[in-house]
Amino acid sequence: MPRTVYVNGDYLPEDQATVSIFDRAFLMADGVYEVTSVLGGKLIDFDGHLVRLQRSLDELEIRNPLNREDWLAIHRQLVTENGIDEGLVYLQVTRGAPGDRDFAFPPADTPPTVVLFTQNKPGLADSPAAKQGIKVISIEDQRWARRDIKTVQLLYPSLGKMAAKKAGCDDAWLVEDGAVTEGTSNNAYIVKGGKIITRQLSNDILHGITRAAVLRFAREAQMEVEERAFTIAEAQDADEAFVTSASTFVMPVVEIDGVALGGGKPGPVAVRLREIYLDEVRKAAI
Repeated sequence: MPRTVYVNGDYLPEDQATVSIFDRAFLMADGVYEVTSVLGGKLIDFDGHLVRLQRSLDELEIRNPLNREDWLAIHRQLVTENGIDEGLVYLQVTRGAPGDRDFAFPPADTPPTVVLFTQNKPGLADSPAAKQGIKVISIEDQRWARRDIKTVQLLYPSLGKMAAKKAGCDDAWLVEDGAVTEGTSNNAYIVKGGKIITRQLSNDILHGITRAAVLRFAREAQMEVEERAFTIAEAQDADEAFVTSASTFVMPVVEIDGVALGGGKPGPVAVRLREIYLDEVRKAAI
């Protein structure tokens, strides 16, 4: 049975959904997106994702075509119609389809394109990877300079994922000017002497919604947090490491460029933060 998806006001079977070939996301990667996790049929950190969506749209001067209640209603209907207990809701807003290709922005009254779909992920919260940890490699960060905007320009992160796969690993950490920026689709952390270290917010990294929640929970649990850049060498010498994202929550890292951390097993800080995060966001889910 095909999924029900949302395209520009209509709920459709996925095999009937279409978008114009002139859509600016297709031609120019001119669009932004968000991914919201679903646990127990409820949305995780929904309002945080909407706030970041608005910020991304504002930075690109794209009009937000819907209000909070509209976005929430669409998310909930897709979750219900597709029977999602654990999974993801993907949303994308583009500058629209002006009817021809041009580098200049289309007229201001061009309707944005809005697409949403779900992904069913049974066992999302009980991922085997979280119990064994993941392995990462490091690669040069060759993305554009505005990584704080969650755009659909994901070719280089995709290449990074493939480089990791070819190396027999799970993901790649991106390195610029000698320091780690972030993972291909996540924020990166190390732990040394009980202190959690992660790069400070700037245009260099995505302002992760899960990152914000995890750091808040860490501080509430009296864990020490330092926001600064770190090197791969420093990471390899750390006691443990982990990444955070909306789809992986808190994911332990057990190897960096072939160097094992913590005996190759998930560390206690990452394990505890994952437990706290999942417990707290389930309580607040809507």
